[in-house]
Amino acid sequence: MGQKVNPIGLRVGITHGWQSNWFARKKQFAEFLAADLKLRSYIKTKFANHGIVRVYIERKTEKSVKATIYTAKPGILIGRGGTEVEVLRRNLEKIEGRQVFVNIKEVKDYATNAQLVAEGIAFQLEKRISFRRAIKTAITRAMKMKSIKGIKVMVSGRLGGAEMSRREWAKEGRIPLHTLRADIDYGFYEARTTFGAIGCKVWVFKGEVVPEHTRIAPPKHTVSGASAAPGATAPGTAAPAPQTQQA
Repeated sequence: MGQKVNPIGLRVGITHGWQSNWFARKKQFAEFLAADLKLRSYIKTKFANHGIVRVYIERKTEKSVKATIYTAKPGILIGRGGTEVEVLRRNLEKIEGRQVFVNIKEVKDYATNAQLVAEGIAFQLEKRISFRRAIKTAITRAMKMKSIKGIKVMVSGRLGGAEMSRREWAKEGRIPLHTLRADIDYGFYEARTTFGAIGCKVWVFKGEVVPEHTRIAPPKHTVSGASAAPGATAPGTAAPAPQTQQA
């Protein structure tokens, strides 16, 4: 059976960039990688319901770390007068053991971001809203955006409180998972319900990304001698002068 690979990890370097940006010696690589995982885990756990889309980590020096948090609710993370972000920075410095700079950036395209769509569906399931209604609402809202070419939503678990877990999905438009140049966004979130956890997965297709240097120019229209009709001339060439015979 075919296995579903994470579409973002498959396209790193093609349509998506890396989640971290740093260089390390061979002995420090494992240390920096583990530290990145701890920072991301702490941020996503502390602000689990505040629309955290992405955490981008930079290490330009060995003594400092810069964490850029992309969120749909920047006001909650910043707090009144920047109090919340200052507390977050201190806690991250305790985990990291280095100086940490925190930057908050707002994500406005709520309907086109796969992670935010998955969180929205999960929140509706926690409020006992029908999963079919939640999926239909998310798909309808996303397909109204001109930048969206297709969307797929899948939920799995004890849907509607059923005794046996099952999987339901809906799709509209195109989701070319085998096309590497396809700009596909992916998001996952778990809904904690009284019947157990329900997983929500979302794929969003935003079109194909083709670099300018790889675009092939359309061929020019020419008439070859083998296929040309008798008496026909190629575009841009003059007709040959008529020949006369002398007696």
